[in-house]
Amino acid sequence: MIKPFQRGVAAIALIAATVLAASPAVAQQKSEIGLSRQPGIFYMPSHVMEKLKLIEKHAASLGVSGVTTKWITFSGGGAQTDALLAGGVDILNTGTGNLLLLWDRTRGGVKGIVATSAQPMTLISRDANIKSIKDFGPSDKIAVPTVKVSTQAIVLQIAAAEAFGADQWSKLDANTVQLGHPDAYAALSNPKHEVHNHFSIPPFTFLELKNVPGAHIVLSSPDVMGGPLSQAQFFTTTKFADANPKIIQAVRDATKEAQDLIHSDTKQAVEIYKEITGDKTSVEELLDLLKEPGMMEWNLEPQGTMKFAAHLFKTGTLKNQPKAWTDYYLPVAHDLKGN
Repeated sequence: MIKPFQRGVAAIALIAATVLAASPAVAQQKSEIGLSRQPGIFYMPSHVMEKLKLIEKHAASLGVSGVTTKWITFSGGGAQTDALLAGGVDILNTGTGNLLLLWDRTRGGVKGIVATSAQPMTLISRDANIKSIKDFGPSDKIAVPTVKVSTQAIVLQIAAAEAFGADQWSKLDANTVQLGHPDAYAALSNPKHEVHNHFSIPPFTFLELKNVPGAHIVLSSPDVMGGPLSQAQFFTTTKFADANPKIIQAVRDATKEAQDLIHSDTKQAVEIYKEITGDKTSVEELLDLLKEPGMMEWNLEPQGTMKFAAHLFKTGTLKNQPKAWTDYYLPVAHDLKGN
């Protein structure tokens, strides 16, 4: 049986081959744009963009009429990269880990457009014996969206290096299992399920803390990273970007408008999120959730990504070390104050 991580690495290698083999001559402007994201309120800018047709609006203002978008939700970043490989999507909205890995494997053939959110990720446990990262035993499973390569899995590696020593960064890799966030929440909610731990994102973090008996926080990403970490950003192939420069600009402009709406009229944004996703959490609960520390980190600037890249290079996951975050982001973002 092929393991999820092996499938993910194989998909990344195939994407690299596809991107490197593609000739600029075959690139052409597109009018129907496929975009992907994962479940969760992390991705609320994309829901606002879909509902208000903001990419279409900004493309038209740039002189590109007739643009349509198709939004697809996948359970994890690995499935999104598979979709990019298959040509099912043109632009991904997912974590820093997948962006850096694809940038590295394609020798710069995949790059970021803009960041969308940097809310905290939180490692939740319902096991009373697990109070810190040092309490995990060999049989304690930790759910992450994609083993070894998801943003959560890599933050866990950074935390392990800090807790156990630099050479022990992979100590908890064997504990991780691949589950999308909704499935991980269901697992924690089932007292008979073998998965007692989940490296979670909002709103699942708050649902687990509220609804799962004994659920508590073990660590959070700002504690590990020393500040916010961009968990969601748009990225695409440079082939697509070169053929569709005005679409790339429209994505940036649409993202900014969506983030501005979230800041200025959070209630409307939450109502849009609920409509698009079908999330049954009440508007009032979601608004309370967004008042929690770090929950309004909606901005275009990549945050914490160079520390992330430094870890991946040090551990050999990245073969090329970026000199600056602008190495793996398109020029459309280079005026931003990223890190």
